[in-house]
Amino acid sequence: MTFTLDNSRMSERALDIADRVEAFICEKIVPYEKDDRRNSHGPTEALGDEMKEAARQAGVMTPHILEDGTHLTHLETACVLIRSGLSPLGPVACNVGAPDEGNMYLLGKVGSAEMKERFLAPMVEGKMRSAFFMTEPAAEGGAGSDPMMMQTTCKMDGNHWVINGRKTLITGADGAGLGIVMAKSEDGACMFLVDLPDPAIRIERVLDTIDDSMIGGHSVINIDNLRVPASQMLGESGEGFRYAQVRLSPARLTHCMRWLGAAIRANEIASDYANRRMAFGKPLVDHEGVGFMLAENMIDLKQAEQMVYWCADVLDTGELGTVESSMTKVAVSEALMRVADRCVQVMGGQGVTGDTIVEQVFREVRAFRIYDGPTEVHKWSLAKKVKRDWKKAQGE
Repeated sequence: MTFTLDNSRMSERALDIADRVEAFICEKIVPYEKDDRRNSHGPTEALGDEMKEAARQAGVMTPHILEDGTHLTHLETACVLIRSGLSPLGPVACNVGAPDEGNMYLLGKVGSAEMKERFLAPMVEGKMRSAFFMTEPAAEGGAGSDPMMMQTTCKMDGNHWVINGRKTLITGADGAGLGIVMAKSEDGACMFLVDLPDPAIRIERVLDTIDDSMIGGHSVINIDNLRVPASQMLGESGEGFRYAQVRLSPARLTHCMRWLGAAIRANEIASDYANRRMAFGKPLVDHEGVGFMLAENMIDLKQAEQMVYWCADVLDTGELGTVESSMTKVAVSEALMRVADRCVQVMGGQGVTGDTIVEQVFREVRAFRIYDGPTEVHKWSLAKKVKRDWKKAQGE
């Protein structure tokens, strides 16, 4: 990696793990980018398992969670996960991708000892994947960016909860062993841990989407009289949105980390191309229009990196970091979109082919601008804070 990351505040343990992750990605995972076991819905299960076994052998499986079950700090996690993103397949191989990384974090914070042993342990070992069932079909008026629109219901029946509803864009549901299902009771939002597969949870179809880096793709789901033992409710009835907040900010931030790594790699490919490719008597990089695009990439990448570290610092104080993670999600996703777009432009026709990962990074980052809340929702939330702060300053 030629882009210089700021390691001035990183611990020795984080730098050691990050160096091993980067070496593993470059030496073992990058060659898989040409593997035929990739389809329009993502890497196949077999390819994922093979890469994870390679990660185990290299000692970089779930590298942000230590052997004693504790996590690296958010700042240290940034150091590691940026490197994992140097290949779109890296997060899958190292078991740090969405939705599993966020689900592991949530279970680690909220799950009971029994839940951790039954569900979290095999996830950390990379032996089980998970899915987070929240988003619902827009055509049916279901929940999307506004979770208060949730229509999936849950009702007590003896010592079980019975869940009914429809979900969509459920990442990784196809082949997952655990589902975290959100539904609403009379008390409010609830979360349940569900063993998968379950005949009451039917995958209607796996959607064709712009991105293809996650195993299982994104599915439309029908939940018909799903019975879940009361002991598998995560926390208390009506507290689901509060628990979601525990997961939300860190998950937004780890998205930023991983895709920052991908954008760094795309920029390096474009820079290499611009230095080697001749046109009109000199290398492309010597043409001001091209050189300026690469200069702007340097600026955007460095600003994105610093935003990630700033938000990580806030989360490491124990704060929820809702405002800071919204700001970071907007700034980083928009910056990386500009970077990826310039990389395609610098490489011209070559940039729109599958000969390099530049084309894939462009598609993936476009989807990232919507993951965990589109830019507009975060800006709307931040604007409400502006209004609240103004009123407070006026003594209202």
